[in-house]
Amino acid sequence: MKQLNWCIPLLFSLILPSCTQEKPVQHTPVIKTAFDAPPAWAKEAIWYQIFVERFYNGDPSNDPTVIDIENAYPFVTPANWSITPWTQDWYKPDPYFETLKTLSNRFGDTFTEFDQMVQLRRYGGDLQGVLDKLDYLQELGVTAIYFNPLNDAPSNHKYDPRYWHHIDRNFGPNPTADRILLAAENPADPASWQFSSADSLFLQLVQELHQRNMRVIMDFSWNHTGMDFWALQDIRKNGSQSPFVNWYWIDTFDDPNTAEDEFVYQGWFNLPSLPEVKETARHQNHKVVKAYEGNLASESAKEHIFAVTRRWLDPNNDGDPTDGVDGFRLDVAGELPLGFWREFREVVRQVNPDAYLVGEIWWKEWPDDLLDPAPFLEGDVFDAVMNYRWYRAARHYFNESPNPITVSEFVDSLNSFRQNLSLAHNYALMNLTASHDVPRVGTSLFNKNKYKVETKPKGENGYKIHQPDQATYDILRLLLIQQFTYIGAPHIWAGDEMGMWGADDPSCRKPLIWPEFQFETEVAHPLGQDRPADQVAFKQEVFNMYQKLIQLRKRYAVLSSGTTIGKR
Repeated sequence: MKQLNWCIPLLFSLILPSCTQEKPVQHTPVIKTAFDAPPAWAKEAIWYQIFVERFYNGDPSNDPTVIDIENAYPFVTPANWSITPWTQDWYKPDPYFETLKTLSNRFGDTFTEFDQMVQLRRYGGDLQGVLDKLDYLQELGVTAIYFNPLNDAPSNHKYDPRYWHHIDRNFGPNPTADRILLAAENPADPASWQFSSADSLFLQLVQELHQRNMRVIMDFSWNHTGMDFWALQDIRKNGSQSPFVNWYWIDTFDDPNTAEDEFVYQGWFNLPSLPEVKETARHQNHKVVKAYEGNLASESAKEHIFAVTRRWLDPNNDGDPTDGVDGFRLDVAGELPLGFWREFREVVRQVNPDAYLVGEIWWKEWPDDLLDPAPFLEGDVFDAVMNYRWYRAARHYFNESPNPITVSEFVDSLNSFRQNLSLAHNYALMNLTASHDVPRVGTSLFNKNKYKVETKPKGENGYKIHQPDQATYDILRLLLIQQFTYIGAPHIWAGDEMGMWGADDPSCRKPLIWPEFQFETEVAHPLGQDRPADQVAFKQEVFNMYQKLIQLRKRYAVLSSGTTIGKR
């Protein structure tokens, strides 16, 4: 198996006694970081990404009901719908799947495929579940939490908010009371906003994480909302007379005098469930993405976003951001104009000058061209991006997928990625091997396909969905050593450290395999094909590997902040 020369001393360091004691991370959240610089803590972060609905169900009393998931895809709910047992075989059909196959939604869509029907599943993960597992996170050694969206929203993923300024009702202790509270507010007026029970529990969680020296960032997509977002609902009701009419790309208004629904607007990737916020110019981002100048079309939409931003950075609005989050992960960030992002950065840094902004800068044009993040990392927009370029190159080299490349080719790729970014921004990058949008790292390595191409079982493509073999775990070990010793902050998609496997979305979003649970053996295949039977259980040896690499990175400061010899 191929190895780089620098792997050898690192492998020895994993087994030799430490010459120094690990030092705890000191949480100092109000450092006056230069406006154009990433916060110093970013390069020392060990990121852990949590998708709350699938993390842990700490409070079954708040589990979603039919009313909570109304208007989530697939926009129809069978009468026999129910929560899915946490330990169920992932590809095993839920009892209501057969009913769903007989239904169609308002758009005339029917449902026959697993990936369609599974979107209706809910497992009941919540914020109490995260609180219950803080000792686990601390034992693993992570120092920064990246939460997938927490917006009040009907979907499992929460990228389709009803409100940006509230935490999802089912993530908190009292969904019914929260639903009533939210309905009584004037969402256009920040002075009327209250803190729901879910909001309060989240702020308690932030404080608990801060006390454990862990940073916290929230995920938002200012690019689109959900169908039930309050401003869009006002436009549906009041048409061209709505004060929010310029928030969206509206093609036709609904005529209340007809039975038909004539309301048509632009949705992200043409999805009606994700209506796009209007910019000063219309772009076809689903074809080619590139950095562009401009801003949001509506000042009131922008001011609403800024009010939401301030709310989570400094919840009690006392000028001290220690009770708020430490920054944001910004979804589909390349599809919003640079002028808006520059203003957004100013707002964020005015509230917390040590806050961290990381953008999802991914595809220029799928499946071959990744977007150069340089325009977003000049000091006036983001501090970092999710470093998909690093992972695609590292997977290509260590996994020989889709074909072998030489050490020189790999090194040349890494050098080219760094050359037009400052050293500080290189340090702050979020180096990820998996997320909610791609196959789990074990499954990604188990299949030798091109990155993010044919990553689900379809027909006879032979995509492997079962447990990876030992050779794959050997490759994973080398890949992780490179990740945890390379410039940029390592990122863990929750569950990878447990040894989980799973194909691309939605199968990378299985509920986590906590060791106290007894899971059903995985035997089902979404296409009815034969597959090996797999025992599903927490893999202690994989956890130990991640834990040891985290300890190594913390122990030797050179791995997170080392410099090269000579000019740079």
